[in-house]
Amino acid sequence: MSLKNQSFDPPTFLMTGIPGLEDKGIWLAIPFCSMYIAAILGNFMVILVVATVPTLHKPMYFFLSMLAVTELGVSIATFPTVLSVFLFDAREIGMDACLTQMFFIHCFSIMDSGVLWAMALDRFIAIYNPLQYGTILTHPRIAMIALGIAMRSIIVMTPLTLLLRRLPFCRSKLLAHPYCLHPNLIQLPCADTTVNSRCGLFVVLSTFGLDSLCIALSYIVILKTVLGMASKEGRWKALNTCVSHICAVLVYYIPMVSVSMIHRFGKHVPPLLHSVMANIYLLVPPVLNPIIYSIKTKELRKALCQFFFQKS
Repeated sequence: MSLKNQSFDPPTFLMTGIPGLEDKGIWLAIPFCSMYIAAILGNFMVILVVATVPTLHKPMYFFLSMLAVTELGVSIATFPTVLSVFLFDAREIGMDACLTQMFFIHCFSIMDSGVLWAMALDRFIAIYNPLQYGTILTHPRIAMIALGIAMRSIIVMTPLTLLLRRLPFCRSKLLAHPYCLHPNLIQLPCADTTVNSRCGLFVVLSTFGLDSLCIALSYIVILKTVLGMASKEGRWKALNTCVSHICAVLVYYIPMVSVSMIHRFGKHVPPLLHSVMANIYLLVPPVLNPIIYSIKTKELRKALCQFFFQKS
């Protein structure tokens, strides 16, 4: 009877900050808030500059602005609860609010992966078939790619969220992070979560797994094409256009794979490592990518300088 009542009574979860540093919330809020502000402002500036500077209305920069949108979405989805935990010590979050946050965090993360694959496709076409680059990646096709990336994220995350919503939570309601993630939530129900686990594995393989495979195949063909160029200067120039994207892929996938491995196989790993890796996965890419692209992409750097100079 109590289990039945529990299943109809949406639980309240308790978020945690950094394990062992619970009494340092105010001091942790300063670096966390600074990084979130940097991520939000940096990605917003990339979107604004690409939208307003005509010389950047090219496929490469459209995809870059999509990457900035997805990373802005991740930052905005996690920032309110991180701020409430570290700054105000407000740790409670309701079931519906938690699942909503989880949905948007994972949706934007999947979109992020999809955009990185689209950017690999962009570099592949630019190097493999440069003469038809503009005719292949037209504005309508780029818009369709963006729509497909967004729809895929929503379609795969909706069943995952609904499956989790039907489960009763009568065990510990303590979350491992100051936000809601599916690998953490799936460990808390007092019911069989086999279907949820298999569905989650399918989502990971059909999104992150497929995207990473496509990115790897794209760069195999790119490398083969570049090595076939006669000019050393041409090879260097072609590879240099891929450096920013390669950095973005590494910054995204290394923490993501690390977090997934720790959640699935690191049962005896200290909670501090869980927390640190999750924060790196969600916070570091949105902070670093605008910096990487601003430094490594001359045209974007020039547009940013002109934008600020004209405004000043």
